[in-house]
Amino acid sequence: MVRILFVCWGNICRSPMCEFVMKDLVEKAGLADQFHIESAATSSEEIWGGRGNPVYPPAREELARHGLRCDGKYARKMTRDDYDRFDYLIGMEQLNIRYMLQIAGGDPEGKVFTLLSFAGLDRGIADPWYTGDFRSTYKDVVLGCEALLKHVTETGDIQ
Repeated sequence: MVRILFVCWGNICRSPMCEFVMKDLVEKAGLADQFHIESAATSSEEIWGGRGNPVYPPAREELARHGLRCDGKYARKMTRDDYDRFDYLIGMEQLNIRYMLQIAGGDPEGKVFTLLSFAGLDRGIADPWYTGDFRSTYKDVVLGCEALLKHVTETGDIQ
C-alpha cells in the first residue's frame, strides 16, 4: 500500500483539493485499494478547540465543479509520526516544505517533495486563499497529482 500525505499551510484549500483529486484518480485507475491518501496542515491556524475547520467553501465549490466531494474533511495538523506513517509527504510550495521538515525533524528517507516536482516543474502551487484563483490552483493540483500517480506506478511502488 502506498501512503500519501498532502500538506499545505491550513489544510482547507490546496492539500484537501489534492487529497480528493488523488483519491478520484486512483479510483478511476482501479487502484484505490493500493493507496491511503490524506492531507494535513503545517499550522494550527484552522484548528479551534481541537477541531479543524472544514474545506474552505470556494475550494469545496471548485471540487464540486469537477464532480468531487469532500464531505467530512476537517483540517488537521501534520505530526512527527506522519513522517513514519507515510511514504510520500507532498508540500505545495517551498514554505510548506520548510515547515514540514521542522515538524518531521528532517527528511532522512527522502520522502518530502513538492507536488509539481513530479511534473518536472520547479515552482509551487499558488495559495488560492490569497490569490482567489481556485480554478488555476485546481489545474495545478490535477497536473501534479497525475504526474505523482504516474511516478508511483512507474517506480513499482504498487503491485
